[in-house]
Amino acid sequence: MGRRRWVRRAAPPKRRLSLILAELAEDGTRERISVADLVQILQARAFGALLLVFALPNVLPAPPGTSGILGLPLLYLAAQMMLGIRPWLPPFISKRSMLREDFAALITRVTPILERAERLLVPRLPALSSPTAERIVGGLCLVLAIVLVLPIPLGNMLPAFAICLIALGILERDGVWILAGSATGLAALLIVYAVVYAMIKAAMFVIFNAF
Repeated sequence: MGRRRWVRRAAPPKRRLSLILAELAEDGTRERISVADLVQILQARAFGALLLVFALPNVLPAPPGTSGILGLPLLYLAAQMMLGIRPWLPPFISKRSMLREDFAALITRVTPILERAERLLVPRLPALSSPTAERIVGGLCLVLAIVLVLPIPLGNMLPAFAICLIALGILERDGVWILAGSATGLAALLIVYAVVYAMIKAAMFVIFNAF
């Protein structure tokens, strides 16, 4: 009797985030897409996908109210990533929603960018995507998220872009993208600091010269 040969089956390829979001946008059974829907669908992909989905609309033109729906979760997710705990959002955030048609329009604009990025991502520099490194990067993302939600001129697009780069790097364990996003985030904080400083100086000049 011959020796039985065991053949190890290859793991099924991981579905790309762009495809998952497109399928959700095309789901005709849904009238609205809520934050809870996104968390439920993307939770298995951890913080990378969730941070990306909630940060990217702040980089691109989006339907009115999108920033209010998708911006606040970044604070919670970044804080949880920094603390190394499972993604979770309170009901007053998770119940927020938008019409599926608006979500589909947003995904249509996002998909080409996301698909190009997905083709460039490869696992490298694994030390930068380790659990310890993710918690450090989570602290940076939290600071960027705080800046993003504040009404500061030039205070949302660049921090959101930095979070997107970091999130893509985490999603595919690509340390190069995490490093690029961290550098962009630090640059964004310097720019925002300069803008706020200039606004304060201008306000003080007006006040002191008005009286």
